[in-house]
Amino acid sequence: MTKLAHIADRVLNRPLMIHPDKLSLIASILDGRIGIDGADLRAQDVSAEEAGAMMGAGPEASRYVGQYALNDPNDPKSGRKPYRTTADGVAIIPVLGSLVNRGSWLDAMSGVTSYEKLKFQIAAAARDKDVTSIILDMDSPGGEAVGAFEVGDVVAEAARAKEVVAVVNGMAASAAYAIASQASRIITTSSGISGSIGVVMLHADYSVAIANKGIKPTLIHAGARKVDGNPYQPLTDDVKAELKGEIDRFYDLFVTSVAVGRAGMTEEAIRATEARTYIGADAVAVGLADAVGSFESALSELSAKPAAVKLSLKLNNPKGSSMTDKTFTQADIDAAVQAAVAQATAPKAPTAADAAASERARLAAIIALPEAKGREGLALALATTTDMTVDQVKVALVAAPVSVAGARAADSDIGLSVDPGKSQQQNSQNTSAMWDNVLTSRGMKIAS
Repeated sequence: MTKLAHIADRVLNRPLMIHPDKLSLIASILDGRIGIDGADLRAQDVSAEEAGAMMGAGPEASRYVGQYALNDPNDPKSGRKPYRTTADGVAIIPVLGSLVNRGSWLDAMSGVTSYEKLKFQIAAAARDKDVTSIILDMDSPGGEAVGAFEVGDVVAEAARAKEVVAVVNGMAASAAYAIASQASRIITTSSGISGSIGVVMLHADYSVAIANKGIKPTLIHAGARKVDGNPYQPLTDDVKAELKGEIDRFYDLFVTSVAVGRAGMTEEAIRATEARTYIGADAVAVGLADAVGSFESALSELSAKPAAVKLSLKLNNPKGSSMTDKTFTQADIDAAVQAAVAQATAPKAPTAADAAASERARLAAIIALPEAKGREGLALALATTTDMTVDQVKVALVAAPVSVAGARAADSDIGLSVDPGKSQQQNSQNTSAMWDNVLTSRGMKIAS
């Protein structure tokens, strides 16, 4: 099978999430060539060594940013990581060219990117302890519908562990936008093209062209719908309706996926774009992107952020495991700091010792009031049998007459005797013992 035949197999009668201009270009290349005149489309001979090299090749991000590091820095034979990384731990994963579900072998030949390769790269970067964030360097018109949403799921999973920034560094249309929509953020260049949230299918009807060449194909099949949509017959209305239903199903999946990834956009708003594309700031205005920037500005921002804290914690559990690796993201760190600050500033409940000390200070302040002179018994009674504040006791004492007999009677109730012939200071010498008795009667622990 020739390379163009492989491409035709990927394009014809398949639901595509691809920009219409790209589809028109592919159609013009295939027009009149596949299955009609293949004399100039002979497959090229490729050695096993060349085929192996092609498997690992393909579109790459800027070769001037980052480097391919070894999976194991101590083992030169460990093989390189499947993405470039910067010294600051930013992984750069290109999403370039037309996107296909399975076809890593096509990468070097045709400038396409396979979904299987993207899933492998993104998942590996998410697990990589040396990677702190991920940039999806995007310049793609989209591609096959089958497989696109699964890549989006891998992006969303990675974004739960690390910041993933999709940079529309040229174009992120259709299937490419479905992938970008699951990132933590989308940055578009001022000339970047985003959107084309829609699905299309190309059916090529070669029946007239073949008839003009005197060729009459016959399809022998079992099952009435087995050859629906074949390129040798015009589409019937019922077959066209079946294919349209398939397109609508993929469109619903597309809209739902974008709505989940872009929390600020509703499904109604997404459908209202009618598969339009938006350039730069216009994409931000409708919610398809978060900001206008560049690949360089996104890289600089991620490089300047504090690296995620990586701790190897020795944990004891019932099974006897001794070591667990856990990566704390910046969001985890911020949340921990906020929790610590809240705990440090939260009012603390008073202890029993604090309550006893506070009550001692209240009693001492009441006894020391000038208004308590000649009213010592009443002052102590108010202090020990009520919860009145010092100021409230002061007001009550001012209103009460001085009465030595009354003072002695009140004093006897709390076990303190006041001798009017002695000074207030002398009468207060026994107050410490009295306070301890009062505090004990109130159920307070007396501080030693």
